Formats: sequence, structure tokens, C-alpha cells
Amino acid sequence: MASSACSSLFISIIAALLLCCSQLTAAKEQQHEFVIQETAVKRLCNGGMSIVTANGQFPGPTVEVSEGDSLVVNVVNNATYNVTIHWHGVRQMRTGWSDGPEFVTQCPIRPGQSYTYRFTVTGQEGTLWWHAHSSWLRATVYGALLIRPRDGVPYPFDFAAETVPILLGEWWDMNPIDVIRAATRTGAAPNVSDALTVNGQPGDLYSCSSSQDTTVFPVKSGETNLLRFINAALNTELFVSLAGHAMTVVGADASYTKPYNTSVLVLGPGQTTDVLVTFDQPPGRYYLAARAYASAQGVPFDNTTTTAIFDYGAGDGTTSPAMPTLPAYNDTATVTAFTTSLRNLHSIGLPSVVDEDLFFTVGVGLFNCSKGQSCGGPNNTRFAASINNVSFVLPSTVSILQAHYDGGANAGVFTTDFPANPPVQFDYTAQNVSRGLWQPVPGTKLYNLKYGAVVQVVLQGTNIFAGENHPIHIHGYDFYILAEGFGNFDAATDTAKFNLDDPPMRNTVGVPVNGWAVIRFVADNPGVWLMHCHLDVHITWGLAMAFLVKDGVGELQSLGAPPPDLPIC
Repeated sequence: MASSACSSLFISIIAALLLCCSQLTAAKEQQHEFVIQETAVKRLCNGGMSIVTANGQFPGPTVEVSEGDSLVVNVVNNATYNVTIHWHGVRQMRTGWSDGPEFVTQCPIRPGQSYTYRFTVTGQEGTLWWHAHSSWLRATVYGALLIRPRDGVPYPFDFAAETVPILLGEWWDMNPIDVIRAATRTGAAPNVSDALTVNGQPGDLYSCSSSQDTTVFPVKSGETNLLRFINAALNTELFVSLAGHAMTVVGADASYTKPYNTSVLVLGPGQTTDVLVTFDQPPGRYYLAARAYASAQGVPFDNTTTTAIFDYGAGDGTTSPAMPTLPAYNDTATVTAFTTSLRNLHSIGLPSVVDEDLFFTVGVGLFNCSKGQSCGGPNNTRFAASINNVSFVLPSTVSILQAHYDGGANAGVFTTDFPANPPVQFDYTAQNVSRGLWQPVPGTKLYNLKYGAVVQVVLQGTNIFAGENHPIHIHGYDFYILAEGFGNFDAATDTAKFNLDDPPMRNTVGVPVNGWAVIRFVADNPGVWLMHCHLDVHITWGLAMAFLVKDGVGELQSLGAPPPDLPIC
């Protein structure tokens, strides 16, 4: 009997080891090279201009991995600008050196130099993306990152086919770097884009644009397809709809959701949404259309509509495609209906005890113009933006993560006194906020978090210059969105609205115009992690801060050493 028991135990151990090995071998290391270069393209009425691309492609290459795979991406900068690459939404567990934001986790890759990003994608499935995180290069340097389940692991939904990723973007008829440099010189708002795009093409509703400038997705009648949407636009939140077809949302920001049927998607810059569509309409051609959701009153925006075509392969292409009905540009009610309908696919064990209860105001203000200077903002001012009245300033001689890792060697690069609450409490969403509150304070301030701390952040929009929906992104973390609402957050009454059962998990949350959102996460990833508005004009103005998450106990809870090829400033 003893011998039999030992044999059974031995067999069980061998089986467990084989299972473990099979899971380990299922993960792969993928190697890619991105060559950042200038490429001639033609869009709209522009006879041809040079844009910065990855591998000469616009949008850039799609990277496909399975959950658990490691990525090794060598980025060679053959362009004339500094560049970094951010892997938007990837947790980067202990690999903060590969996160990518310029002067936060690395110095930029200078022209003629290279840097290799190395990280593993674990615990995430769905759609993410990558993009430049240096100045406004993100306008043209971006691409999809698709994370499939491991071999043998099923999707939690059924579909017959998958279209290529659908990347929504913006196009300027001039160099985007020149656009933001001109605005920065005077403090004015930058020019809005000249067109919106689907997979780099504006569609056939624009001047000098034709069917050749329209992205076409061929589909088969009767099939259910998985569509992956990515809003890669710099400064525009978008409504998206497909004529004649219902969409079922099944994922957002590489996290599965309970199926939600809708005719309109809402995506802020940085956000992704996975949907299922059954092509069950009469065979023909159907427009996919996207236009701006512009929540700030009186602020200019790109009021155009981009289109692509879903083609059943019927007819000769001479019949105009059916066009969907899109919401009005200021239809906040549709936005709220969409965002509050998303639910996590599963009930979750949300930590109930909060260690760090933070309250962050987010919004746009103004800096006074320097004496004797002429500025382009309202009443001779410069536009500014802030969180808790601190307008974030990037260092220029060393990255924040390097300064943190070096300890006292780079003292003075940043401070860790970012306020946990607004320095002045006021009626944040009032129509006439006191002019004394319009001036933020510039600084490079971080907020310390202990490893393992449960963090809750109330993100409160302000109406200082103009109330606006702000897509707030945290690097290195997913978080749960517990609730959102309008007006000023009131803990006494609004805490009861928290969804603690199945809140959606995202990496970018839209803070409602003149409203608030509450998020919660566990600080289990050591390093320096940027939190910022994903409207690039706002991060340019300083709507950002960073968390400094301390090391825990042991190697697995500590930031790894910087790689030998990390760029130097």
C-alpha cells in the first residue's frame, strides 16, 4: 500500500511538472525592429508631405502576441527628432525602463541611436496599442498591440472571423511637431486637425479625398466578426457607429466585459474597445463613421467626419454606402449611457480597505504672460493645465525613474510632495470660478506609494477655464472604475453609488465634463508611473503627475536594474 501511494504521489508530481513546463513553453519571445524614419505620404489636397513613421508604415506595424509572451523590440531612430515608444496599457511588471514616456522612465532615443524595449505581457488579453511618447510624434507613430489567449485557452465569446484592427486618428496638413512648437512659443491653443482618419485614411467625405483614400474592410455575409477599435487621435474623443449593424461590446482596454449591445461607441484618446458584429444585413456596402465628441463649450475642434467601408462584396461599388446616424458633437448623455453600461465580465474581489484616499482636481487654467512678452492665450496669457493646481514640468537632463534609481545622485530632479488633496477647496464646477484660482504652480512633484497599498483616487473635473471631459491614463496599471457623476463629488452621498461587484477595469478613464470619476487599484508595480490626460494638448500644458511606487520585499517586488543600452540625456 505504501509503495502504491508513493507511486501515485510520484505520478502526480510528474504530471504537475509536465503541466507547468507546458505552460511555460507555451509562452514565446518575439523580436521586432521599428525603424523610425521620415516617409512621404499624400492626404487630402496636400500634394505630398513627409511624416515620421515606424518602418515606413502609417499606421505602424501591428504587433500580435499571446498572453505570457515576451517582446523584444529594437527601436532605431533614423528621424530628425528625439523619440520614445510607449506600450499603452501594458502593465510592465518590474520593467518600468521599457514603459517609454520621455524624461519620465527614459531619456529620448536621439537621432542615429537605438534602444531595445524588453517586457512580458502577462495577465492581459484583448486590444492595446503602442505609440510615440515624445512631443507630438504620436500623431503618426502608432500601431496596434493584439494580445490573444494562450494556446488552448478559449475566448469568452464566439466569433467566426476577425478584421484588421481599426485605428482612429487625426491628420494635419502640416508637420504636427511644427503645430505644437508654434503653439508652445506663444502659449496659444494649437491648430485643430484637418481630418480624422481610419487606419490612416480620411475617407471620401473630404475635399480631394476619394474612394482610394477610404479604408475598406471586406466581410462575409452572415459571419460574426471581432472588431478591435483603438482611438489613437491626439486630441479628439470620438463617437463611432456602423450603419445598419448593432455592436456588442465584449472588451475594453484589454479587459473582458459583460456583453453590452449598442449602436454607438465612445472612445477617448488612448482607449480601446472590442466588439462583435454579425453581418446579417442585405449584402452591400456600409459606412463606419466617426466624429468628435467635443464637451468644452466654445473651444474649437475638428468638426469633420471620417469614414471607412464594410463591404459584403456585393454589387459593382457604384452605389453609395449606407451612412449611420452619429450623435451631436455635444451629446454628453450618450457618452454617459455608454460608459456607465460597461461591466466587468466577472465579479471581482475588490479590496475594501483603502490605504491611500486621494482627491485630484483636473483641468485647464492660464499662466500670466511674462513682462514685455506677447502671448497667444486669452487676454495675453498662456494656456496651462494642472492636477491639484500643480502644472507638471518634465526634467530635461535625466529621467525621473533614473533619478529615483540613483537615489541622492540626482537630488533636485523631483520632489515627493504632490498634494493628496487640492490645496484650496472651492466649488469646482461652478460657472464662474474665482480668477484667483486660475493660476497653477509649475513643478515636478511625485506622490509616494508603499508597495501593496490600496489606492483610491477621486478625479474631479473643474470649470476653471472650460469644463471638459478628460481621458485620464495611468501608466503601468489597470484600475477599476467604481463610479462617475456630475457636479462636485460628495463622499457622504456618492460613495453609495460605487460598483464594488463588477466594475470595469481600464487603463484610461473619461472624467465627465464638470463631473467626477472614482478609480481604485493596488500599487503592486514598483517604479515611477505617469498619470496624465491623454488629450496631448493637455499633457503639453502640464495636466499630469506621477506616482512613485516604492520597492516591496525581495527581488520580485523590486524594480529591476536599468538595461545597459538605456539612452542617456
